Amino acid sequence: MGNQRTRYSAGGDNCPAVLALCAAAVLATVAWRAWRYSERVEVSGLSMAPELQPGDRLVIWRTRAVRAGDVVAAPDPRHPERTVLKRAGAVGPDGVLLLGDNPGQSTDSRHFGRVPVASVRGKAVYRYAPASRAGRLRRT
Repeated sequence: MGNQRTRYSAGGDNCPAVLALCAAAVLATVAWRAWRYSERVEVSGLSMAPELQPGDRLVIWRTRAVRAGDVVAAPDPRHPERTVLKRAGAVGPDGVLLLGDNPGQSTDSRHFGRVPVASVRGKAVYRYAPASRAGRLRRT
């Protein structure tokens, strides 16, 4: 009896359950952050053509950390209940210059001036529909 050793488990039997619990916690955190820090919008109008087309559906990441070239969402200064999607032409202490990619079809900062950085709702990061045009949106 003196030569018998007691074997202790390092949790090997519980390992799949622990991994499943950790994966569920990570997925729940990711889902909560996506819900908390993003919103979805649909493009209407041709002001951002050809990059964005009417009917494109975008994910907007809520942030005020925008740089020139980002496509951003902000309230229309003339009709605050309406959201405009424009490219940030310049970002500075005096606000964000919002410009449409298609100037002939765009009402933008050339008409209503710069918007305060604090009013920017976020930047467009992903187009999820239509499926044929889905993908990340790049800064230009």
